[in-house]
Amino acid sequence: MSAQPSREKSERKSERKKAERIIAENRKAHHDYHLLETFEAGLALVGTEVKAIREGRVNLRDSFAKVEGGEVYVHNVHIGAYSSRGYADHEPLRPRKLLLHRQEIRKLIGKTTERGMTLVPVRMYFKNGRVKIAISLAKGKKDYDRRETIKRREIDRETRAAVKERGR
Repeated sequence: MSAQPSREKSERKSERKKAERIIAENRKAHHDYHLLETFEAGLALVGTEVKAIREGRVNLRDSFAKVEGGEVYVHNVHIGAYSSRGYADHEPLRPRKLLLHRQEIRKLIGKTTERGMTLVPVRMYFKNGRVKIAISLAKGKKDYDRRETIKRREIDRETRAAVKERGR
């Protein structure tokens, strides 16, 4: 009797995952920053931008978010031109407003100003037909932190290979 609700829960979770389609990911952010807390935000976009995003013309590399005048804007997100555009067009690198709750914006203002943290877009995805962006509160890694991460990854890879060899 207890197996039934857990199966329903996993089915609902898989449906939710299917609804989320990742458009672009910022893998460099995981390498350059310690990602502490992630927020989901909507984006204020123009029609040609949404169509270009559906075609996959997005690049999140070197992008960042900034709090300006009580609102959060994302900068350097490159959304290429829509292929079937007519006279309508958009600027590829324009700052775009993020749609967040007021208390989330206050929290971001507090953490970015006092602790010297930055806001980094991690991934962009569709959720229920709407474009969402995941921004993370991040602290920059030092060079020795990056080397430590690489060293840890190599050790994990070697141990997995050794366990795999032992199992044969």
